[in-house]
Amino acid sequence: MSQSYAIDCLLEPIFWIVDNFAGNLGQVFVFCVSVLTAAVVFIAYWIGLPFWWQRDPYTTIFLVLMGNWLLLNIIFHYYKGVTTSPGYPPHGTMISEAASICKKCISPKPPRTHHCSVCDRCILAMDHHCPWLNNCVGYYNARHFFLYMVYMVAGVSFVIIFGFEIGFQVLWLYDPSANIPHNDPDLIGHPVRINQTGALIPIKDIVEYDSVNFPREHNLPVPITSELQLISSDPWKRKAVIFMAVTCLSVFFALGTLVIWHGKNISRGETSIESHINAKLRKTPRNVYRNPYNFGRRKNWKLFLGLIQGRTFIRHILLPSGHKPSGTGLTWHTIHNVMEDWP
Repeated sequence: MSQSYAIDCLLEPIFWIVDNFAGNLGQVFVFCVSVLTAAVVFIAYWIGLPFWWQRDPYTTIFLVLMGNWLLLNIIFHYYKGVTTSPGYPPHGTMISEAASICKKCISPKPPRTHHCSVCDRCILAMDHHCPWLNNCVGYYNARHFFLYMVYMVAGVSFVIIFGFEIGFQVLWLYDPSANIPHNDPDLIGHPVRINQTGALIPIKDIVEYDSVNFPREHNLPVPITSELQLISSDPWKRKAVIFMAVTCLSVFFALGTLVIWHGKNISRGETSIESHINAKLRKTPRNVYRNPYNFGRRKNWKLFLGLIQGRTFIRHILLPSGHKPSGTGLTWHTIHNVMEDWP
């Protein structure tokens, strides 16, 4: 009874749960992401659009265009991340540069390839298995996964910045006693009187007459009701604003942390799995380790984003693009055999 054997026995139930239920849970997570995204977009149009239209129609048009550009990229990269295969080593084919033999697949593993226990397959340039995508993040969909997170963080930041005044009014300055009586819409903009029960009743029939016995016209000042007042007075809109605040802030901090983490790995030319392995190798006192796939920050980002062979940042990053990375993921250039004109 060794320590490692005891740990394996304790972790066996967790492995069993992952192997048997992770695939089904992934479908639930994809559904939840889709519903939450649709809910945030609906609330932004339901509450944010009338608020900004009352303030400045021209600014509203710009915000609608900006928001839909972010939404288009979010939907595109999430769909591609879910549906794009991460890449698998071919079966029954000789791999000249196989790094090792997979103990579970009993087949050669190309460099940077790892076995996923959820998918039960080897994944090319595997980064991790993402339950929110119900898919592995690997060679062919890593760019879509990262750009989805970047555009999602940009999208929730957009909602937070341009919805801050609404949230501040509803969550901080909200005064229930100052609400517009939502159950009595006829009272807004009308003269009122108090009946014997103390209730306010709008005066619709004015029984005053002028000198020729015609009803006298009264041009009474009608108070302007702002969208902020309407939002604060509507209980459903208040709940929607609270939902938006909690959801957007949670996504901002969660995905923002992941964007920073993966951005550091991309700058070093590593996947998430390789970052843990290389961190241990760097701590080896007698072995000065250097990542063979680290070509420098600028080149690492160009390779990861696929900005080679004449591709541009505006066309292939700022706009949806389904271009694939160069190569097959079976063989890799390294710092020891890189060509001068590559990529």
